[in-house]
Amino acid sequence: MSESIFTKIINRQIPANIVYEDDLVIAFSDINPQAKYHFLIVPKKEIATVNDVTEADEPALGRLFTVARHLAREYGIDTSGYRLTVNTNSDAGQEVFHIHMHLLGGNKLGSMV
Repeated sequence: MSESIFTKIINRQIPANIVYEDDLVIAFSDINPQAKYHFLIVPKKEIATVNDVTEADEPALGRLFTVARHLAREYGIDTSGYRLTVNTNSDAGQEVFHIHMHLLGGNKLGSMV
């Protein structure tokens, strides 16, 4: 499997507007935002889909949620509300096969389906 575009961002091979980073995850602005705030929160370990997750991945994947909470507070959307989504495989709309969580907020969001 070749490196994903997210791994290239992690490795600073391509630029991104990074809004958070620690030893387990990185978060950056989506290049095609679907809301006022649209961030991608990505584990630094390249995991293709949720179907590839193991118990060893739990610390990094749990961190996705605590980083989402942190960003929601930082951008002032923790009270008004925000959406977290993870797409798995093509039918769900996954385009980059490096597991990631979308955080969307800052305006009223429509229904999911």
